[in-house]
Amino acid sequence: MSTYLRLTFAIFALATVLVGAPLLIAPGRFLALWNWAPVDAILSRILGAALLALAGASLLGAQATDRRQTRSLVQIEALFCVLATLGILRHLLAGASYPLVVWVAAAILGLFAIAWIILAVRES
Repeated sequence: MSTYLRLTFAIFALATVLVGAPLLIAPGRFLALWNWAPVDAILSRILGAALLALAGASLLGAQATDRRQTRSLVQIEALFCVLATLGILRHLLAGASYPLVVWVAAAILGLFAIAWIILAVRES
């Protein structure tokens, strides 16, 4: 497995833990720090749980020794990042006003989507 893939797994795991844990534990307080009100605390907590699950998958991927062990993980993480980026962009480009953090989230997810897609192609 390439060093780039292992590093991407590690960085993605860290990023998803840093966002997922606060969303699961205290979504209202966490999102208020970023001037972003939760639409629904339950859905915010579900997103936090999903992000933590992705972090766990990334940690498993970083520990894998064979490319075949990571293929599905890379595809799932690519799919998540692509869909999340498109979902956020749909709102951002509709003309509504959102805090800067939403644009930053879209950019980070977009960069991860590109990285995962490159890795999916390169590692297959």
